[in-house]
Amino acid sequence: MAFISKSFLTARRIAKASSLKWAPGQPYSHSASAVPELQPAPPPSPPLPSPPLPKLTSASRPQEKQSGWTRFLLFVPGAITFGLGTWQIFRRQEKVKMLEYKQSRLEMEPIYCNHITPSENLDSLEFRRVVCKGVFDESKSIYVGPRSRSISGVTENGYYLITPLIPLPNIPDSLLMPILVNRGWVPRSWRDKSLKVLEEDGRQQSIESTDIQESSSWWSFWSKKPTITEKEHFPQVMLDEVVGVIRGSEKPSIFVPANDPNSRQWFYVDVAEFAHSCGLPENTTYIEAVNEKVNPSKPYPIPKDNNALIRSSLMPQDHLNYTFTWYSLSAAVTFTAFKRLQPKKITR
Repeated sequence: MAFISKSFLTARRIAKASSLKWAPGQPYSHSASAVPELQPAPPPSPPLPSPPLPKLTSASRPQEKQSGWTRFLLFVPGAITFGLGTWQIFRRQEKVKMLEYKQSRLEMEPIYCNHITPSENLDSLEFRRVVCKGVFDESKSIYVGPRSRSISGVTENGYYLITPLIPLPNIPDSLLMPILVNRGWVPRSWRDKSLKVLEEDGRQQSIESTDIQESSSWWSFWSKKPTITEKEHFPQVMLDEVVGVIRGSEKPSIFVPANDPNSRQWFYVDVAEFAHSCGLPENTTYIEAVNEKVNPSKPYPIPKDNNALIRSSLMPQDHLNYTFTWYSLSAAVTFTAFKRLQPKKITR
């Protein structure tokens, strides 16, 4: 029974399909039941409104200005280091001119000290060689230091020996006014020995003064010890000849302690203080001896040579090294700033 109903349904479907077939020469027609009625298309939906563009407000404008200033600040370190390198170039040129000026002054003919007066402008005579003759007053020597000296790669501490050069009367070659002479470098033992001698002399003078006060006046009256006049004494003294250059006081750094005349500790050259300590006028001439006419039998003091006299703490080669260093830092910082401003690439 199920088979019969199934066959019936199949035959009915074939009949409906055959009724929709189009034959040649016949008009095309179909029943309303075979073709479904077409529904009208729905009207198109209106387009969505585009979102409004963001407007620049007063709060967003400072952010843009701030980002511009931030970019500008990235190049400030490079500009500063570049300026420092350029400044070192000018400093090197000034140092070269100064060394040439000093060298030309040292090559001039020396001046005799008896032609120089304290009223003369000594600044105009700086680094001029002078020849002075007189007698060193060893009892008033000053030791400035400590100052190191390198000998064959070995550094040894010592001091600069500064001694007054006293004139002698009635001698035409002698200088007219006392001067201060930096005789050169001496080892530490010289200063220690000098301090011991000064202490012994002070004790001996105090003993002699007490003996003189206790002695009777008649002994000094009847004493027939011959007196020596200045005319008989001074011509027998050999004059010390010094060849040096006129210099001025040093400018100490903030790390150098102050001089202490009471304890005889001198750390830098101050001509006015030295003159006052030696009982000389404040405008006393100060010279530094050079290694000319040095007695080979006396190894100390060791005067300075011409290269040491014109040498400064920073030479032209040092300024050139600083220039290279500052320019290298400027290039490195500027390159880093450019890399920082480049947009980052997104890798997938």
